[in-house]
Amino acid sequence: MDAPRHTDPGHVLACAKKDHDSVLELTQTLVRVPSRGGIDPYEPVIHALVAWMDTHGLTADVLHDTTGAAVAVTADIRGAHPGPRYVLNACLDTAPFGDEAAWTHPPTSGLIEDGWLWGRGSSDSKVAVAVFCHLAARFASLADRLRGTLTLLFDLDEHTGGFGGAKRYFEGPDAPDDVAGVLIGYPGTDKLVIGGRGVHRAQLHVHGVASHSGGRKTTPGAIDKAAHLVHELRTAELPTATADFPVPGKLTVTAINAGQGYSVTPDLCTLNIDIRTTPAFDDTAAAELLATSTAHVDQAWPNTPPTRVHTHTRWPPYALPPDSLLRSALLDAARAHHQHPQPKIAGPSNIGNYLAGLGIPATAGFGVDYTGLHATDERFRTDTVPTVQATYHTALATLLLS
Repeated sequence: MDAPRHTDPGHVLACAKKDHDSVLELTQTLVRVPSRGGIDPYEPVIHALVAWMDTHGLTADVLHDTTGAAVAVTADIRGAHPGPRYVLNACLDTAPFGDEAAWTHPPTSGLIEDGWLWGRGSSDSKVAVAVFCHLAARFASLADRLRGTLTLLFDLDEHTGGFGGAKRYFEGPDAPDDVAGVLIGYPGTDKLVIGGRGVHRAQLHVHGVASHSGGRKTTPGAIDKAAHLVHELRTAELPTATADFPVPGKLTVTAINAGQGYSVTPDLCTLNIDIRTTPAFDDTAAAELLATSTAHVDQAWPNTPPTRVHTHTRWPPYALPPDSLLRSALLDAARAHHQHPQPKIAGPSNIGNYLAGLGIPATAGFGVDYTGLHATDERFRTDTVPTVQATYHTALATLLLS
Protein backbone atom coordinates (compact mmCIF):
# COMPACT_ATOMS: atom_id res chain seq x y z
CA MET A 1 0.00 0.00 0.00
CA ASP A 2 1.24 3.50 -0.85
CA ALA A 3 1.76 4.91 2.66
CA PRO A 4 1.58 8.66 1.80
CA ARG A 5 -1.97 8.19 0.50
CA HIS A 6 -3.37 6.29 3.44
CA THR A 7 -5.65 9.22 4.38
CA ASP A 8 -7.04 9.71 0.85
CA PRO A 9 -10.59 8.28 0.84
CA GLY A 10 -10.43 7.51 -2.88
CA HIS A 11 -7.23 5.55 -2.55
CA VAL A 12 -8.45 3.70 0.54
CA LEU A 13 -11.70 2.73 -1.21
CA ALA A 14 -9.71 1.53 -4.21
CA CYS A 15 -7.69 -0.73 -1.90
CA ALA A 16 -10.91 -2.14 -0.46
CA LYS A 17 -12.32 -2.81 -3.91
CA LYS A 18 -9.11 -4.58 -4.84
CA ASP A 19 -9.57 -6.83 -1.79
CA HIS A 20 -13.27 -7.40 -2.44
CA ASP A 21 -13.14 -10.80 -4.16
CA SER A 22 -10.64 -12.10 -1.62
CA VAL A 23 -12.81 -10.90 1.28
CA LEU A 24 -15.82 -12.73 -0.14
CA GLU A 25 -13.79 -15.89 -0.74
CA LEU A 26 -12.53 -15.94 2.85
CA THR A 27 -16.06 -15.29 4.11
CA GLN A 28 -17.36 -18.21 2.05
CA THR A 29 -14.63 -20.46 3.41
CA LEU A 30 -15.57 -19.59 6.98
CA VAL A 31 -19.34 -19.88 6.43
CA ARG A 32 -18.86 -23.35 4.95
CA VAL A 33 -17.34 -24.52 8.23
CA PRO A 34 -20.14 -24.77 10.83
CA SER A 35 -19.18 -23.13 14.12
CA ARG A 36 -22.44 -22.88 16.07
CA GLY A 37 -21.76 -21.76 19.63
CA GLY A 38 -21.91 -24.67 22.04
CA ILE A 39 -22.80 -27.14 19.26
CA ASP A 40 -19.94 -27.52 16.77
CA PRO A 41 -16.26 -28.08 17.54
CA TYR A 42 -14.33 -24.86 16.99
CA GLU A 43 -11.05 -26.36 15.76
CA PRO A 44 -12.11 -26.70 12.07
CA VAL A 45 -13.07 -23.04 11.65
CA ILE A 46 -9.97 -21.97 13.58
CA HIS A 47 -7.83 -24.11 11.28
CA ALA A 48 -9.43 -22.57 8.17
CA LEU A 49 -8.84 -19.04 9.43
CA VAL A 50 -5.29 -19.61 10.65
CA ALA A 51 -4.38 -21.21 7.31
CA TRP A 52 -5.45 -18.02 5.50
CA MET A 53 -3.62 -15.80 7.97
CA ASP A 54 -0.42 -17.81 7.65
CA THR A 55 -0.38 -17.35 3.88
CA HIS A 56 -0.98 -13.59 4.15
CA GLY A 57 1.78 -12.61 6.55
CA LEU A 58 -0.28 -12.59 9.76
CA THR A 59 1.09 -14.53 12.72
CA ALA A 60 -1.89 -16.07 14.45
CA ASP A 61 -2.06 -17.12 18.07
CA VAL A 62 -4.79 -19.47 19.28
CA LEU A 63 -5.90 -18.82 22.87
CA HIS A 64 -7.18 -21.60 25.14
CA ASP A 65 -9.25 -21.45 28.30
CA THR A 66 -8.40 -23.22 31.56
CA THR A 67 -9.90 -26.47 30.24
CA GLY A 68 -7.66 -26.40 27.19
CA ALA A 69 -10.47 -25.53 24.79
CA ALA A 70 -9.63 -23.13 21.96
CA VAL A 71 -11.63 -19.93 22.44
CA ALA A 72 -10.02 -17.19 20.31
CA VAL A 73 -7.65 -16.37 17.48
CA THR A 74 -5.50 -13.25 17.77
CA ALA A 75 -2.77 -11.50 15.81
CA ASP A 76 -0.77 -8.33 16.41
CA ILE A 77 0.63 -5.74 14.01
CA ARG A 78 3.20 -3.98 16.17
CA GLY A 79 4.19 -0.49 15.16
CA ALA A 80 7.71 0.88 15.17
CA HIS A 81 6.64 3.71 17.47
CA PRO A 82 5.12 3.56 20.97
CA GLY A 83 1.42 4.16 21.26
CA PRO A 84 -1.95 2.69 22.17
CA ARG A 85 -3.44 -0.65 21.18
CA TYR A 86 -6.64 -0.78 19.17
CA VAL A 87 -8.47 -4.08 18.76
CA LEU A 88 -10.58 -5.17 15.80
CA ASN A 89 -13.02 -7.71 17.21
CA ALA A 90 -15.49 -10.08 15.58
CA CYS A 91 -16.96 -13.38 16.73
CA LEU A 92 -16.05 -16.55 14.87
CA ASP A 93 -18.86 -18.69 16.30
CA THR A 94 -22.47 -18.35 15.18
CA ALA A 95 -26.08 -18.77 16.23
CA PRO A 96 -27.76 -22.18 15.64
CA PHE A 97 -29.26 -23.03 12.23
CA GLY A 98 -32.86 -23.43 13.35
CA ASP A 99 -35.05 -25.37 10.91
CA GLU A 100 -32.63 -26.16 8.08
CA ALA A 101 -35.51 -27.19 5.82
CA ALA A 102 -36.85 -23.62 5.97
CA TRP A 103 -33.67 -22.13 4.46
CA THR A 104 -33.70 -21.13 0.79
CA HIS A 105 -30.09 -22.29 0.57
CA PRO A 106 -28.34 -24.56 3.11
CA PRO A 107 -26.99 -22.57 6.08
CA THR A 108 -23.40 -23.57 5.24
CA SER A 109 -23.69 -22.94 1.49
CA GLY A 110 -21.83 -19.64 1.41
CA LEU A 111 -23.66 -19.09 -1.87
CA ILE A 112 -23.50 -15.72 -3.62
CA GLU A 113 -26.73 -15.01 -5.49
CA ASP A 114 -28.23 -11.75 -6.72
CA GLY A 115 -25.69 -9.69 -4.79
CA TRP A 116 -26.18 -11.48 -1.46
CA LEU A 117 -23.90 -13.93 0.34
CA TRP A 118 -25.99 -16.53 2.18
CA GLY A 119 -25.33 -18.63 5.25
CA ARG A 120 -25.33 -18.79 9.02
CA GLY A 121 -22.74 -16.42 10.40
CA SER A 122 -22.27 -14.68 7.06
CA SER A 123 -23.19 -11.28 8.51
CA ASP A 124 -22.70 -12.12 12.21
CA SER A 125 -19.81 -11.96 11.99
CA LYS A 126 -17.66 -13.92 9.53
CA VAL A 127 -17.60 -11.17 6.92
CA ALA A 128 -16.21 -8.84 9.62
CA VAL A 129 -13.51 -11.43 10.34
CA ALA A 130 -12.60 -11.44 6.65
CA VAL A 131 -12.61 -7.63 6.36
CA PHE A 132 -10.48 -7.20 9.48
CA CYS A 133 -7.97 -9.80 8.28
CA HIS A 134 -7.49 -7.92 5.02
CA LEU A 135 -7.11 -4.62 6.87
CA ALA A 136 -4.45 -6.14 9.12
CA ALA A 137 -2.59 -7.49 6.10
CA ARG A 138 -2.54 -4.00 4.60
CA PHE A 139 -1.50 -2.26 7.81
CA ALA A 140 1.34 -4.75 8.23
CA SER A 141 3.05 -2.98 5.33
CA LEU A 142 2.84 0.27 7.31
CA ALA A 143 4.33 -1.07 10.54
CA ASP A 144 7.22 1.39 10.32
CA ARG A 145 4.68 4.22 10.61
CA LEU A 146 2.36 2.76 13.21
CA ARG A 147 2.09 4.41 16.62
CA GLY A 148 1.13 1.49 18.79
CA THR A 149 -0.40 -1.89 17.96
CA LEU A 150 -3.28 -3.11 15.83
CA THR A 151 -4.71 -6.36 17.23
CA LEU A 152 -7.12 -8.84 15.69
CA LEU A 153 -9.36 -10.68 18.16
CA PHE A 154 -11.72 -13.28 16.76
CA ASP A 155 -13.47 -14.81 19.74
CA LEU A 156 -15.55 -17.93 20.15
CA ASP A 157 -18.11 -18.78 22.81
CA GLU A 158 -19.87 -15.49 22.05
CA HIS A 159 -23.22 -16.88 20.96
CA THR A 160 -23.43 -19.11 24.04
CA GLY A 161 -23.34 -15.99 26.19
CA GLY A 162 -20.20 -17.26 27.91
CA PHE A 163 -17.82 -14.89 26.07
CA GLY A 164 -14.96 -17.27 26.84
CA GLY A 165 -12.73 -15.90 24.07
CA ALA A 166 -13.12 -12.26 25.06
CA LYS A 167 -12.64 -13.03 28.74
CA ARG A 168 -9.54 -15.09 28.00
CA TYR A 169 -8.00 -12.23 26.01
CA PHE A 170 -8.93 -9.30 28.25
CA GLU A 171 -8.63 -11.02 31.64
CA GLY A 172 -6.24 -13.91 31.02
CA PRO A 173 -2.75 -14.23 32.51
CA ASP A 174 -1.21 -12.44 29.53
CA ALA A 175 -3.94 -9.81 29.10
CA PRO A 176 -2.69 -6.54 27.55
CA ASP A 177 -2.78 -3.40 29.68
CA ASP A 178 -2.59 -0.88 26.83
CA VAL A 179 -5.96 -1.32 25.07
CA ALA A 180 -7.25 2.14 24.14
CA GLY A 181 -10.36 0.92 22.35
CA VAL A 182 -12.16 -1.94 20.64
CA LEU A 183 -14.00 -1.76 17.32
CA ILE A 184 -16.57 -4.57 17.12
CA GLY A 185 -17.63 -5.61 13.63
CA TYR A 186 -21.32 -6.32 14.12
CA PRO A 187 -23.35 -5.74 10.93
CA GLY A 188 -25.55 -2.79 9.99
CA THR A 189 -24.82 0.31 7.90
CA ASP A 190 -27.38 2.66 9.42
CA LYS A 191 -26.02 3.00 12.94
CA LEU A 192 -22.91 3.02 15.06
CA VAL A 193 -23.56 1.56 18.48
CA ILE A 194 -21.75 3.75 21.02
CA GLY A 195 -23.50 2.46 24.12
CA GLY A 196 -26.00 0.01 25.46
CA ARG A 197 -28.20 -0.85 28.38
CA GLY A 198 -26.52 -2.96 30.99
CA VAL A 199 -27.80 -6.31 32.13
CA HIS A 200 -28.57 -7.77 35.56
CA ARG A 201 -29.65 -11.40 35.38
CA ALA A 202 -30.73 -13.48 38.33
CA GLN A 203 -32.43 -16.73 39.23
CA LEU A 204 -35.05 -16.53 41.94
CA HIS A 205 -35.60 -19.77 43.82
CA VAL A 206 -39.14 -19.45 45.17
CA HIS A 207 -40.06 -21.93 47.92
CA GLY A 208 -43.41 -23.36 48.90
CA VAL A 209 -44.52 -26.42 50.87
CA ALA A 210 -44.90 -29.79 49.16
CA SER A 211 -47.97 -31.99 49.64
CA HIS A 212 -50.28 -34.37 47.78
CA SER A 213 -52.32 -32.28 45.37
CA GLY A 214 -55.38 -34.38 46.11
CA GLY A 215 -55.19 -33.98 49.88
CA ARG A 216 -57.95 -32.35 51.88
CA LYS A 217 -55.59 -29.60 53.05
CA THR A 218 -53.98 -27.21 50.61
CA THR A 219 -50.37 -26.21 51.21
CA PRO A 220 -48.83 -23.02 49.79
CA GLY A 221 -47.43 -24.11 46.43
CA ALA A 222 -44.29 -22.61 45.00
CA ILE A 223 -45.91 -21.92 41.63
CA ASP A 224 -48.69 -19.84 43.18
CA LYS A 225 -46.16 -17.92 45.23
CA ALA A 226 -43.96 -17.41 42.17
CA ALA A 227 -46.96 -16.08 40.22
CA HIS A 228 -47.44 -13.50 42.97
CA LEU A 229 -43.77 -12.54 42.69
CA VAL A 230 -43.96 -12.28 38.89
CA HIS A 231 -46.88 -9.87 39.24
CA GLU A 232 -44.96 -7.87 41.83
CA LEU A 233 -41.95 -7.54 39.52
CA ARG A 234 -43.91 -6.86 36.34
CA THR A 235 -45.87 -4.01 37.94
CA ALA A 236 -42.84 -2.31 39.49
CA GLU A 237 -42.27 1.22 38.21
CA LEU A 238 -38.86 1.69 36.60
CA PRO A 239 -37.17 5.03 35.85
CA THR A 240 -37.91 6.43 32.39
CA ALA A 241 -35.41 7.32 29.69
CA THR A 242 -33.38 10.51 29.91
CA ALA A 243 -31.93 12.86 27.32
CA ASP A 244 -28.42 11.51 27.92
CA PHE A 245 -29.53 7.87 27.86
CA PRO A 246 -32.72 7.67 25.77
CA VAL A 247 -33.53 4.01 26.52
CA PRO A 248 -35.49 3.08 29.66
CA GLY A 249 -34.81 0.16 31.97
CA LYS A 250 -36.69 -3.07 31.43
CA LEU A 251 -37.52 -6.25 33.39
CA THR A 252 -38.48 -9.53 31.71
CA VAL A 253 -39.31 -12.94 33.18
CA THR A 254 -37.59 -15.26 30.70
CA ALA A 255 -38.10 -18.72 32.22
CA ILE A 256 -40.25 -20.49 34.82
CA ASN A 257 -39.39 -23.99 35.96
CA ALA A 258 -41.40 -25.95 38.54
CA GLY A 259 -43.33 -29.07 39.26
CA GLN A 260 -43.56 -32.57 37.82
CA GLY A 261 -46.58 -34.63 36.97
CA TYR A 262 -49.97 -33.94 38.56
CA SER A 263 -50.09 -35.28 42.09
CA VAL A 264 -47.61 -33.07 43.97
CA THR A 265 -47.95 -29.47 45.05
CA PRO A 266 -44.45 -28.21 44.19
CA ASP A 267 -42.17 -26.79 46.84
CA LEU A 268 -39.77 -25.03 44.44
CA CYS A 269 -40.25 -22.75 41.44
CA THR A 270 -37.28 -21.10 39.73
CA LEU A 271 -37.65 -17.83 37.82
CA ASN A 272 -35.11 -16.43 35.39
CA ILE A 273 -35.18 -12.63 35.47
CA ASP A 274 -33.50 -10.45 32.84
CA ILE A 275 -33.20 -6.78 33.81
CA ARG A 276 -31.81 -4.16 31.42
CA THR A 277 -30.15 -1.38 33.38
CA THR A 278 -29.43 2.29 32.70
CA PRO A 279 -27.50 5.03 34.51
CA ALA A 280 -30.77 5.99 36.22
CA PHE A 281 -31.58 2.37 37.04
CA ASP A 282 -28.21 0.77 37.64
CA ASP A 283 -27.03 -2.59 38.93
CA THR A 284 -27.52 -1.57 42.56
CA ALA A 285 -31.08 -0.44 41.87
CA ALA A 286 -31.84 -3.69 40.04
CA ALA A 287 -30.55 -5.76 42.95
CA GLU A 288 -32.57 -3.67 45.40
CA LEU A 289 -35.72 -4.17 43.31
CA LEU A 290 -35.29 -7.95 43.45
CA ALA A 291 -34.54 -7.90 47.18
CA THR A 292 -37.49 -5.65 48.02
CA SER A 293 -39.95 -7.57 45.85
CA THR A 294 -38.96 -11.00 47.14
CA ALA A 295 -39.08 -9.80 50.76
CA HIS A 296 -42.56 -8.34 50.22
CA VAL A 297 -43.87 -11.57 48.69
CA ASP A 298 -42.17 -13.74 51.32
CA GLN A 299 -43.95 -11.69 53.99
CA ALA A 300 -47.26 -12.39 52.29
CA TRP A 301 -46.53 -16.14 52.38
CA PRO A 302 -45.46 -16.53 56.03
CA ASN A 303 -45.47 -20.34 56.20
CA THR A 304 -42.97 -20.82 53.38
CA PRO A 305 -39.16 -20.65 53.30
CA PRO A 306 -37.73 -17.35 52.00
CA THR A 307 -36.90 -16.83 48.35
CA ARG A 308 -33.23 -17.14 47.41
CA VAL A 309 -31.74 -14.76 44.83
CA HIS A 310 -28.80 -16.02 42.79
CA THR A 311 -27.16 -13.33 40.63
CA HIS A 312 -26.01 -14.73 37.29
CA THR A 313 -24.65 -11.83 35.17
CA ARG A 314 -23.95 -8.16 35.81
CA TRP A 315 -22.79 -5.82 33.06
CA PRO A 316 -22.96 -2.03 33.41
CA PRO A 317 -24.70 0.32 30.97
CA TYR A 318 -22.34 2.48 28.97
CA ALA A 319 -22.28 5.34 26.48
CA LEU A 320 -19.24 6.85 24.78
CA PRO A 321 -19.23 10.64 25.22
CA PRO A 322 -19.35 12.92 22.16
CA ASP A 323 -15.65 13.74 22.56
CA SER A 324 -14.60 10.06 22.51
CA LEU A 325 -11.70 9.62 20.08
CA LEU A 326 -12.89 6.15 19.12
CA ARG A 327 -16.42 7.36 18.41
CA SER A 328 -15.35 10.40 16.39
CA ALA A 329 -12.71 8.51 14.39
CA LEU A 330 -15.24 5.99 13.09
CA LEU A 331 -18.07 8.49 12.52
CA ASP A 332 -15.73 10.89 10.70
CA ALA A 333 -14.37 8.01 8.61
CA ALA A 334 -17.89 6.97 7.64
CA ARG A 335 -18.70 10.50 6.51
CA ALA A 336 -15.49 10.59 4.47
CA HIS A 337 -16.91 7.62 2.55
CA HIS A 338 -20.38 9.18 2.19
CA GLN A 339 -21.96 7.09 4.93
CA HIS A 340 -24.03 8.60 7.72
CA PRO A 341 -24.56 6.06 10.49
CA GLN A 342 -26.32 7.48 13.52
CA PRO A 343 -24.69 7.05 16.93
CA LYS A 344 -27.04 4.87 18.95
CA ILE A 345 -27.40 3.56 22.48
CA ALA A 346 -28.68 0.04 21.96
CA GLY A 347 -31.44 -1.67 23.88
CA PRO A 348 -29.75 -5.09 23.93
CA SER A 349 -26.42 -5.38 25.68
CA ASN A 350 -23.34 -6.48 23.78
CA ILE A 351 -19.70 -7.21 24.43
CA GLY A 352 -19.20 -3.44 24.71
CA ASN A 353 -20.94 -3.62 28.10
CA TYR A 354 -18.47 -6.26 29.26
CA LEU A 355 -15.60 -4.05 28.08
CA ALA A 356 -17.12 -1.02 29.81
CA GLY A 357 -16.84 -2.95 33.06
CA LEU A 358 -13.10 -3.19 32.36
CA GLY A 359 -12.83 0.52 31.55
CA ILE A 360 -12.26 -0.12 27.81
CA PRO A 361 -14.26 1.98 25.30
CA ALA A 362 -15.89 0.14 22.40
CA THR A 363 -17.98 0.76 19.31
CA ALA A 364 -20.18 -1.80 17.58
CA GLY A 365 -22.74 -2.17 14.88
CA PHE A 366 -21.24 -0.46 11.81
CA GLY A 367 -20.89 -3.18 9.23
CA VAL A 368 -22.44 -4.72 6.14
CA ASP A 369 -26.10 -4.41 5.16
CA TYR A 370 -27.82 -7.65 6.16
CA THR A 371 -31.02 -9.55 6.81
CA GLY A 372 -31.92 -12.68 8.76
CA LEU A 373 -29.65 -12.14 11.74
CA HIS A 374 -30.03 -15.21 14.03
CA ALA A 375 -32.90 -16.19 11.75
CA THR A 376 -33.66 -18.21 8.63
CA ASP A 377 -31.82 -17.17 5.44
CA GLU A 378 -29.15 -15.00 7.05
CA ARG A 379 -27.28 -13.09 4.33
CA PHE A 380 -25.55 -9.79 3.54
CA ARG A 381 -25.24 -7.48 0.56
CA THR A 382 -21.85 -8.04 -1.00
CA ASP A 383 -21.67 -4.55 -2.53
CA THR A 384 -21.59 -2.95 0.94
CA VAL A 385 -18.31 -4.66 1.88
CA PRO A 386 -15.79 -2.25 0.26
CA THR A 387 -17.27 0.86 1.88
CA VAL A 388 -17.29 -0.82 5.30
CA GLN A 389 -13.67 -1.88 4.87
CA ALA A 390 -12.64 1.58 3.67
CA THR A 391 -14.38 3.20 6.66
CA TYR A 392 -12.48 1.10 9.19
CA HIS A 393 -9.29 1.66 7.21
CA THR A 394 -9.69 5.43 7.44
CA ALA A 395 -10.57 5.27 11.15
CA LEU A 396 -7.50 3.16 11.91
CA ALA A 397 -5.31 5.59 9.99
CA THR A 398 -6.57 8.37 12.25
CA LEU A 399 -5.97 6.33 15.41
CA LEU A 400 -2.65 4.66 14.64
CA LEU A 401 -0.70 6.20 11.78
CA SER A 402 1.79 9.03 12.25
